[in-house]
Amino acid sequence: KRTHPIATVRQEIDRIQAGLRFRAVQNLQKALDLPLEKIASVLGMSRATLHRRKLQGKIDKGESEKLVRYQRLLAKAEGVFGDAANAREWLTRKQTGLGNVVPLDFAKTEIGAREVENLLGRIEYGVYS
Repeated sequence: KRTHPIATVRQEIDRIQAGLRFRAVQNLQKALDLPLEKIASVLGMSRATLHRRKLQGKIDKGESEKLVRYQRLLAKAEGVFGDAANAREWLTRKQTGLGNVVPLDFAKTEIGAREVENLLGRIEYGVYS
């Protein structure tokens, strides 16, 4: 686990609270190769909100926090599975270790995201059951 100097963590918190640029949503959408509506859904945005955020060029604090959570899970999955394609495949398919729920859907809450991270950790260390 990487440790961040507190200044870096504070910068990240400030960025999230200010709201990330809409481009970050598009980057996540490309990385996961999913329709923008699906990304909006996991971030808790309606279609109308998605459209409004696109026009505004930024997303709000809550949406930014969720987006950072998904970026973290994607990075963790890429580390476990070795590349973006395998990570994307795993994150978007039902997993028995999550009760046959898709990890992206399971991670809509922080507690769910932690469970996805725990499962990835078990897979990484070969104690997957």
